[in-house]
Amino acid sequence: MTDPFALFEEWLAEAREGEVNDPEAMAFASADPDGRPSVRIVLLRHVGRDGFGFFTNLDSRKGTELAANPFGALAIHWKSLRRQVRAEGRVEQVSDAVADAYFASRSRDSRIGSWASDQSRPLESRENFERRVEEMHERFESEEVPRPPRWSGFLLTPDKIEFWSDRPHRLHERRLFTRQADGNWSEGLLYP
Repeated sequence: MTDPFALFEEWLAEAREGEVNDPEAMAFASADPDGRPSVRIVLLRHVGRDGFGFFTNLDSRKGTELAANPFGALAIHWKSLRRQVRAEGRVEQVSDAVADAYFASRSRDSRIGSWASDQSRPLESRENFERRVEEMHERFESEEVPRPPRWSGFLLTPDKIEFWSDRPHRLHERRLFTRQADGNWSEGLLYP
C-alpha cells in the first residue's frame, strides 16, 4: 500500500516544477455552527504526517467558523498536471511556537499587513486600510514586527485523502485513502 503523505509530497514536488502559478494554492472549506459552508483559497504552508497547515487571522470568517466547528476540507488542483488532491478532517490551531516561527519567516510588509487588517470585516474604503498600513509601518519603524495575538495557523489532520488523475474520455482515476481507528491507512478506488 502507498503512504498518502509520501504520494502527496511526490505530487507537490512535481507541481512545484510544473505548475505555472501557486502550486501551494488550495481551496479550503469550513462551515459555521449551522453547517453553512464557505470556501476560499489559502496557501499550503505545511505538509507532514500530522496533516496540512495554513495560517490566517483568527478573527477571519474561517477562523471564527473553525472555532465553532473544527472540521474542514481542502482541494488542491494542479491544472497543468491534470491532478487534484482533496482531504477532509479535524482542524486544530497550531501552537504559538509554530505560529511565531512561520510569522517571522514572512516579509516585513506581510507582517505589517497582518497588524493593519481586520480580515473579513467590513472596510469603509481602501484609503482607510492604506492609512492603517502606514500607521503600522510607523509603529514598528525601528523594531521587529511581532505576531499579532489574533494571528495563527491551523492544521487539518485528514481522515480521508483522495488523489484524482485526469484520464482520456473522463475515465479518471480516483484513489481514496481512509484513516483507520489504529491510525493506519486503507486504500481503495472510486468510480470517476
